Amino acid sequence: MTRSCNGPTTAGVPAGACTGCAGSQPPVHAAQPLPSRREFLCVAAGCAAAATTAGCTDLTHTGWFRERFRDLGADEKAGILADLAKEHSERFHKPVTVGAEPPLPGVEFGYALDISRCIGCRRCVYACVEENNQSRDPQVHWIRVLEMEKDKGIDFAHANAYYDAEKVPRPGHFYLPVQCQQCQNPPCVKSCPVGATWQEPDGIIVVDYDWCIGCRCCMSACPYGARHFNFAEPEIPAEQMNPKTHYLGNRPRMKGVVEKCTFCIQRVRNGRYPACVEVCPVGARKFGNLRDPNSEIRYILEHKRVFVLKTELNTRPRFFYFYGV
Repeated sequence: MTRSCNGPTTAGVPAGACTGCAGSQPPVHAAQPLPSRREFLCVAAGCAAAATTAGCTDLTHTGWFRERFRDLGADEKAGILADLAKEHSERFHKPVTVGAEPPLPGVEFGYALDISRCIGCRRCVYACVEENNQSRDPQVHWIRVLEMEKDKGIDFAHANAYYDAEKVPRPGHFYLPVQCQQCQNPPCVKSCPVGATWQEPDGIIVVDYDWCIGCRCCMSACPYGARHFNFAEPEIPAEQMNPKTHYLGNRPRMKGVVEKCTFCIQRVRNGRYPACVEVCPVGARKFGNLRDPNSEIRYILEHKRVFVLKTELNTRPRFFYFYGV
């Protein structure tokens, strides 16, 4: 038995279709995905007054509003690390560890690169990708190798980051790799409106990915182009994922956050060299403790022709370039 609707008709609606009677069924909508933390915070900022009026005086009682990782207690950190390890282990079908090794006492890391030795092979670029779980599609590279003409010297205006040579080094050219300079006076840190990036006591500039809101102010502030934004969901094949991770370093990132070089924080805080240092076939990359007068990095600074990029900006990089021969 059918029931006719005697309610008013609406223009554009076929006769017999119900538009307003009490017995009509509500339309069925497809399920909507949950918002990301960034989207949620943007909405929540505008609703804070309403929430207060409604009697919600503590907006930090959920994971959406937890403190930055560095401000959490030991138990809270342990819980977060355990949850992330479980999440990534299930996602990549292998045991994944997420550490949070703190800075080593009495250590300030520094990096030096011998331009006279670099051959532009880009092994450092791809060793960094593998070690630090950078997205393969779309590709994200924390290290860029610039090809320059010897006759022009260091000339960023005419540098070629996309050279495609059958053999390197090409005659008449030299190579200048660029990555995060781990500045002592980092403009990126000053520009972040939410404090998601900061400088650690050992000199490494880190990012709390769960606090990053994706505004990219830090990218605009960085004069070295060393920060990279995930415009799409990063893709890492399970078999290529490095399971030894650090919360502030190479743990898998998400869409909508900024990432950067951390001197391989998961390695150097455990007494190892960065992956790019180990892979360099000509020994052009040097790394060590700037506070150790007997370290290799200190010897280079005291005995070689050393310079930093864009000194006029007073960023005071911990990444040095020199001519060894």
